[in-house]
Amino acid sequence: MSILSDKEIRELVEKKEMISPYIGKLVKQVEDKKLVSYGLSSYGYDLRVANEFKVFTNVYNTLVDPKNFNEDSFVDVKGHFCIIPPNSFALARSLEYFKIPRNILTLCIGKSTYARCGIIVNITPFEPEWEGYVTLEISNTTPLPAKIYANEGIAQVIFLKAKNYCEVSYKDRKGKYMKQIGIVVPKI
Repeated sequence: MSILSDKEIRELVEKKEMISPYIGKLVKQVEDKKLVSYGLSSYGYDLRVANEFKVFTNVYNTLVDPKNFNEDSFVDVKGHFCIIPPNSFALARSLEYFKIPRNILTLCIGKSTYARCGIIVNITPFEPEWEGYVTLEISNTTPLPAKIYANEGIAQVIFLKAKNYCEVSYKDRKGKYMKQIGIVVPKI
């Protein structure tokens, strides 16, 4: 596997509509407002977090069980930012919709700006031929509330190109998170 450069990512976006909306440069500031950067970088793409969040709450003292997940464990928040309580987390979604080609696999890593504040972004790989909005898990590891800015960068996607096409893609096996639209909680 090889890591795709900015030029190769740009070409895939043009040919395969791999990222929509797509920003072809790294945006760090709009007018005089500094931002958590997003858009095309040297060897990846910094995706943005949308303005919808599901913030975890322990109000019902529920057990977190991926096989029997209780959506009442979340409070829905929509706005220009989200406050994540201390030692808690939120689910969110990317602003961008991704369509991953059959010979591409991605790894997604949280941005250092947030990591340096104790905020960890966890995203599983985008498998070959997966498409949809990305569900993001944003953990606040600190003992203080943490602020996340909507419509700004949250994580960097690294694109890995395989020499050969996979035998069975995510689409072929009818993956359960295919073409997800909103924030998707665990499914079994």
